[in-house]
Amino acid sequence: MATIKLIYFAWVRERIGRADETVDIPDTCKTVGDVLAWLKTRGPEYENAFREAHVIRAALDQTHVAHDDAILGARELAFFPPVTGG
Repeated sequence: MATIKLIYFAWVRERIGRADETVDIPDTCKTVGDVLAWLKTRGPEYENAFREAHVIRAALDQTHVAHDDAILGARELAFFPPVTGG
């Protein structure tokens, strides 16, 4: 298991009910997408927040990444919804 800090922004944070947490990621989680899938199993609030995971953006150690990017060695993983403007 790897320990990583997860940070949640905007409605992701609101649905989960916390801004961040430090968790032990299972060894089976190799990519950002794997972490998203695992998070959905952690309870109804996570399932609700990540129901449409394909729209969630991610950043590893403050660098934007795709869902198929590896998390190996990352210290921080942030999740946020797409930004809309007006």
